[in-house]
Amino acid sequence: MTAIDWLGLALFFLCWLGYDPLLRLLAHRSGSLNTDMLTVRHAWMTAMTHREIRLLDSQLLGHSINSGSFFASSNLLLIAGVAGILFGGDQALQGFSAVGAEVVPVPLLEAKLGLVLVCLARGLLDFIWSIRQMNYALALIGAAPEIHSESDKVAFGEATAQVLNPALAAFSQGVRGYYFALAAAAWLFGPVWLCAGVLSAFTLLVWRQSASPAARAIRTARRLLEVDRERGA
Repeated sequence: MTAIDWLGLALFFLCWLGYDPLLRLLAHRSGSLNTDMLTVRHAWMTAMTHREIRLLDSQLLGHSINSGSFFASSNLLLIAGVAGILFGGDQALQGFSAVGAEVVPVPLLEAKLGLVLVCLARGLLDFIWSIRQMNYALALIGAAPEIHSESDKVAFGEATAQVLNPALAAFSQGVRGYYFALAAAAWLFGPVWLCAGVLSAFTLLVWRQSASPAARAIRTARRLLEVDRERGA
């Protein structure tokens, strides 16, 4: 590995592992989409406890479970494809030169594919954990009793949200794995491409969390929900 390879690899892990701390910092300063969604989901689960028929809530969460299952299945297929190339012998590895990949020693090529595989495997684990937690939240919605006390309704809604929020946070982490897997795949074409891929993925993710139209709209909705909650209190 050259010095640029090491630099690109260090940048990759810095952005991959430093994304969550940076997101928390942004949330304290100006808010982020994921943080704003915490408030939205709390409001959703509180509203759920006030409904006599909760079929709508279970259907909405069912759609999220289906999305998680789709991404997990797709992730598993990608892992199988990358692993098949990685462990398919020299003949499978030699095919990369035909698509313009950088010509490097076989151990380095295996390391590049291994990095892609690690990103996908981490994403698969996130999707699996997300689906399990969403099923727990679905069970809580189904088990929600007919509570007459307002304080108990709010408490049950918050307890359900405490299960739902980590579930969908894990889902977001799994989707984020695709971005960094693409950045890792860019390393096949050289370390400069790795640096460009990492910075592009990182910048795009931060922009979508803090300045995209969806982030601004959800931030506005969160503020309205907070005002409404304060008036109700």
